[in-house]
Amino acid sequence: MIASLAMYDFGPAVAANDHLWTLIRDGLRAQGHPAPDALTRGEAAYWPAWQAPDLVLSQTCGYPFRARLHDKVTYVGTPDYGIEGVRPGHYRSVFIARKDDPRQTLADFDGARFAFNEDLSQSGWAAPQYHAIARGLRLHPTVRSGGHRLSARAVAEGRADIAALDLNTFALMSEADPVVANLKQIELTEPTPGLPFIAGPGADADLLFDVIAQAIAALPAEHRAALRLKGITRIPLAAYLAVPNPPAPELIAQPA
Repeated sequence: MIASLAMYDFGPAVAANDHLWTLIRDGLRAQGHPAPDALTRGEAAYWPAWQAPDLVLSQTCGYPFRARLHDKVTYVGTPDYGIEGVRPGHYRSVFIARKDDPRQTLADFDGARFAFNEDLSQSGWAAPQYHAIARGLRLHPTVRSGGHRLSARAVAEGRADIAALDLNTFALMSEADPVVANLKQIELTEPTPGLPFIAGPGADADLLFDVIAQAIAALPAEHRAALRLKGITRIPLAAYLAVPNPPAPELIAQPA
């Protein structure tokens, strides 16, 4: 069995995720559902977990979910992080640049060097690229960083001009990562469905949803605050599948 909650798992959120999983685990076991003692972390918490037939619970990104996973896993629900100005369970990305960069609008960054975490990231790649392309702008993929915080660091260190992070990550970083002091916000993307909770094929989605909801309600206030977690909701599969996909990074024209 495997369980992972790796999408927001740094700084104070680590202890909060451990406590949340303990509540979920014990709630599942009380219903006769086996669950692993502890969360899996590291690289095994992502694709190996998402594709494991014995996956009890994980959280993935909307782009991998619609592109590769939606018909191979059980959709459980979507956490609500209370993102201002969006419906429950939805989120958006924020474009960030160095604080001392004189450019102020996204249009000013047309042709700029773009840092992104990975090709199948909704908030780090798909949403910002689609947002830019729809406005006739080009953000040239220059740094494939491997993580949102690493993209922010690439911008702060001058290896890229601009990046996009989901707002929840940026809020968590603002409380735990000093690199944010060197960054400024440029613009927000349009909202899209948030990062879904998934389980292995054939899992009891209703049981998992109810146990997660109860665990969130029982989570101490300081841990809910550390995760910025408000609750759990359900979003129609069609809403995830309707989100447009941008070109792959290698298909974005590079400057001459």
